[in-house]
Amino acid sequence: MFGPGKSRHRVAPTVGDVYAAGVLDLGIDIDVWPWIWLGAAVLFALVELTFIGGTFVLLPFAASAFVAAILAFYDVAIEVQWTVFVGGGLVLFFVLYRWVRRFLDQSTLPLGVGADRLVGTTGIVTIAVEPGDSARRGRITVEGEVWGALSREDVLIPVGTRVRVTAVVGTRVVVEPDRVNPDSVTDREETP
Repeated sequence: MFGPGKSRHRVAPTVGDVYAAGVLDLGIDIDVWPWIWLGAAVLFALVELTFIGGTFVLLPFAASAFVAAILAFYDVAIEVQWTVFVGGGLVLFFVLYRWVRRFLDQSTLPLGVGADRLVGTTGIVTIAVEPGDSARRGRITVEGEVWGALSREDVLIPVGTRVRVTAVVGTRVVVEPDRVNPDSVTDREETP
């Protein structure tokens, strides 16, 4: 059992043995690394899709973990796998970040898109706008659409009065009597 040159006690590894085993060995069997990388890729992708809501923070690292898993299946050195994971994730993150910034800068909505386009336009009161209007009954027609209306002034704005939209608050417009063209238009339709 104990022949010449054999000892009962285990000999501590030398520096050369540690280097030969790999700098990033971490005590994990080399056959387990592909599954660790796949698990990390799936985990990062799921966290990205469910918790962070598509901000693309973890998506580059999910992709780089998947590439590291492929490398691990081909028995590429663990150092290369970690380099691909960290370096590739950072490179993909910055490429994706620049692409998203360029896309967001190019696709800003011009002024006057959406409900804010109504600010400054004139309309006609179809249901009187009362001061305070706690019942939310006041209505105007502006650009062919009927909108709920509020007034910041403490005066009743009667039906047929031409009004100017000063703001949009939620689904209602804030109006004031049009001082530029204050004539009442009770008997005629608004022309576009």
